[in-house]
Amino acid sequence: MNDNSAGQLFAVGVGTGDSELLTLKAVRLLQQADVIAIPEKTLGKGDSFAWQIVTGAIDDDELAAERCFLHFPMTRDASVNVPAWRRAASQIADHVKAGKKVVFVTEGDPSVFSTWAYVQEELSEIMPQLEPEIVPGITSITAIPSQTKIPLADGQERFCVVPATYGMECLPRLMVEFDTIMLIKAGRVIPELTAMLEDMGLLDCATYVSHATMDKQEIYHDLREVPAEHRYFSMVQLSIRSRRGILRGSQQTSADEWVG
Repeated sequence: MNDNSAGQLFAVGVGTGDSELLTLKAVRLLQQADVIAIPEKTLGKGDSFAWQIVTGAIDDDELAAERCFLHFPMTRDASVNVPAWRRAASQIADHVKAGKKVVFVTEGDPSVFSTWAYVQEELSEIMPQLEPEIVPGITSITAIPSQTKIPLADGQERFCVVPATYGMECLPRLMVEFDTIMLIKAGRVIPELTAMLEDMGLLDCATYVSHATMDKQEIYHDLREVPAEHRYFSMVQLSIRSRRGILRGSQQTSADEWVG
């Protein structure tokens, strides 16, 4: 940070849900913070999954910081989202300008499909001299394979990550290029995805996980069994793994065999 009179800002990933997966650095920064900026879904309700993870790991008497709840509406409407991002950035900037140490907490990792990316853009306009420190957290991209027991990749395998809501149209091409495809936010498109994979003969390669690492985690090895009400905190791990076993000297299978 160039301005030594200002405070500090940290964007801290708090992981996927299991409070024991919070990093040691995250715990230290939260305990030392003057202000903790906390995303909330409902204005004024303090309903924050990220904060739930934090308080599951750190006792309240170890968190002396001021709580600053920031409302981020659950919508894709830019006319609603952009003002919310700007308000949040403005509140954070006010605390930093006052010389405070601010920790912004976010689910998973700040760099992976996180609201932090938009807040950071707004902050760069308000305080161009500010250099926030980004602290990585465990993401669902690695948490899911830890629960399915299916590796993301080994040897010469490749994997990619795409949002299921618009990534399905790319699947025929991705299946040629990648051995594992992580489809995030898959809950709303499970019926369409199931039909598509069934037509391709790849349904057996898909594993569905909801609420990974949490007490209410559920795993389905048959997408046809996924409950219709499942919507949030869900991902599908599509493990084709056509390059599996290269380092063992096994014969490589062409990925072209998986698509017509």
